[in-house]
Amino acid sequence: MEEKVKNKNKKQKKLHPNDQNSKSTSDFAFKPCSDVKGLRFGGQFIVKSFTIRRARLLELLRLISLPPPTTTTQHREKTTNWKSPFPSTTAFLPTNFTILAHHAWHTLTLGLGTKKSKVVIFVFESENMKAAMDGLWPPEIPLGEVNKKLIRGTMGCEMARFKFRKGCITFYVYAVRRIGNLGFSCADDLRTILQSVAALKDFIDHTAMLAMPNQKSINYRAVPPPVAMAH
Repeated sequence: MEEKVKNKNKKQKKLHPNDQNSKSTSDFAFKPCSDVKGLRFGGQFIVKSFTIRRARLLELLRLISLPPPTTTTQHREKTTNWKSPFPSTTAFLPTNFTILAHHAWHTLTLGLGTKKSKVVIFVFESENMKAAMDGLWPPEIPLGEVNKKLIRGTMGCEMARFKFRKGCITFYVYAVRRIGNLGFSCADDLRTILQSVAALKDFIDHTAMLAMPNQKSINYRAVPPPVAMAH
């Protein structure tokens, strides 16, 4: 009996997770692209046809409430040495059609339709990897094809997924690296983006909060300048 108890204890020690030191704890979050979780839509199947587009840098910074890069005289004189923030990051935002369609679908279904939009951010381990993926990925893509073409279709890579619900906008942040690489060389960029998204307040109305200079919200009204009047 004593020998059987000793054998059981030995098996339990082998299966204890603290004894698995083959990988660092930071690598457990990375999984092959075929296994990593993608975008979730719930029961609203119609939103899969809504499109998202590649975001400009200033749009991404504004969305996650980060200050824009400063342009000093030194930067103007030496533009070749200037580097933009997050050079290895690609983000996709809802298009004008998606923003209007979400609002229309919510209205037509008498409030039963979802008003949730999705923002997808990819942080690559290097600028070269981002440039290669930007050349392969389309500038605009339906939400229903993101899992198949962007996440599952990224061959030879593995990802770590982070999801944040911020009111009517859900942020999906993916860290992307080559299979076999340890650690993450752009960890500082990833950390800054995750902290910024986590600190965001809930978006109440994405039609207004996602309005960019060339993408006005549907309730936008131009306010005329004040006119001087003589009394």
